[in-house]
Amino acid sequence: MASVLTPQFGDITPSQKQQALSGNYLNFTDGTTVAFAEQYLPEVYEAEVERYGNRTLSGFLRMVGAEMPMSSDQVIWSEQNRLHISYSGCTNAVVGNVSTITIPVNLNPADPKDYVANVISKNQTIVIMDPATNAEIKALVTNSDTTTGDLIVAPYTAADTSGLGATGLKIFVYGSEYGKGSTLVDSGVAGEEYNSITPQFTQFSNSPIIIRNKYVVSGSDTAQIGWVEVATEAGTSGYLWYLKAESETRLRFEDYLEMSMVEGEKAAQGSGAATAGAKGTQGLFAAVTERGNVNAGFDAATGLAAFDEILQNLDTQGAIEENMLFLNRISNLAFDDMLSGVGSPTGAGAVYGGGSSFGVFENSEEMALNLGFSGFRRGSYDFYKTDWKYLNDASTRGGNDGLTSSQVGDIQGILVPAGTSTVYDQILGTNIRRPFLHVRYRASQADDRRMKNWVTGSVGAATSDLDAMEVHFLSERCLCVQGANNFVLFTV
Repeated sequence: MASVLTPQFGDITPSQKQQALSGNYLNFTDGTTVAFAEQYLPEVYEAEVERYGNRTLSGFLRMVGAEMPMSSDQVIWSEQNRLHISYSGCTNAVVGNVSTITIPVNLNPADPKDYVANVISKNQTIVIMDPATNAEIKALVTNSDTTTGDLIVAPYTAADTSGLGATGLKIFVYGSEYGKGSTLVDSGVAGEEYNSITPQFTQFSNSPIIIRNKYVVSGSDTAQIGWVEVATEAGTSGYLWYLKAESETRLRFEDYLEMSMVEGEKAAQGSGAATAGAKGTQGLFAAVTERGNVNAGFDAATGLAAFDEILQNLDTQGAIEENMLFLNRISNLAFDDMLSGVGSPTGAGAVYGGGSSFGVFENSEEMALNLGFSGFRRGSYDFYKTDWKYLNDASTRGGNDGLTSSQVGDIQGILVPAGTSTVYDQILGTNIRRPFLHVRYRASQADDRRMKNWVTGSVGAATSDLDAMEVHFLSERCLCVQGANNFVLFTV
């Protein structure tokens, strides 16, 4: 006689009918597998609870930049230098009645960016300023040595330059003065040559990195259907089974695409990353730290005086009229405190609210508010500030100490100029306009590597004998930070 197999699942015996018996109820509280302290099943919510809200962090670069393809493994661009001639760190010496201003020339630097040449010619007129005493003298250049950087000058209002300090002087050319019947033909005498100025570009470059990720699920698990009702950050909703994890892998990877462009670092020579064969890429924070402005210890809550110092620095750079402030919570609230009691919300003296033109938002204050920005105007500049979730999220640069948010790391926010910059494109051989921040990704007619996604394995359309489904994600990209001198990074 054949034995009858009765399935046993721990201490639970399934019933063939929906009957409340002592041996077929679930008890989830006894610490074993499936046991319940209560006789009846609880009310179970199918939908996930979004306890962290929208968990994605990307969107910053989409808001302030653009994406463009490239075919090479390096992008090179050149930025214009200043138009007028000026030098800092000059020295002053007076011997007898001869005044000599010496420019700190550097004709053979280790780094080409440190190259300094004397391009001032005889008969040009200069302003000599002493920052230590705020004294200044205007003078005519009577001799200019391009090798040593020595300028023999004749002051207009004094016999010599002894009224100025010996070091730390700044000079700039404001014109020239020649006698009647003069010529600019070189006389052949040292120091009396005419120096024709050839504009020089400052060249920068960056290289893309390959970013990859993969989600794997075994073939057996694809057959075990477990439904979960979800609402994703991408705006879709419905029931998912094993693809729920694939969806989160995709969202995480999309965040990595932006985070890599923000946090990226080039591998320094002799570094551990370089030894491991990695080259790295220069991200936003690294580019602004190297080529831009870093304001350490800024606290907007102390008042407008500290902020006005930033404006004065912007005046010496590109003086971009419209700028966007992406701040962490602490800094954003400090800006609110700074603006709360200053000026009027409207009118000519406004520093916030209606004082902004909202030109970057198509002159629409409503559009700015819908995107989470509030605007204020100070001097000749418009500013639009918003919270940057990346700096607030507890899983990245944000802090969370119990119920009290705290600063983690040294980045408080960043000022990004709106609009475009003009640069010289080495490939096209012409000046082009590009957003100050933009992403370049590798692409050709054969392969577009902006965001690749493919599936391998034996599930569905089999591509191999692997008893699994592998979902691959890949991108190759880098960030171009052009005109970094117009950016300001706020640090603690």
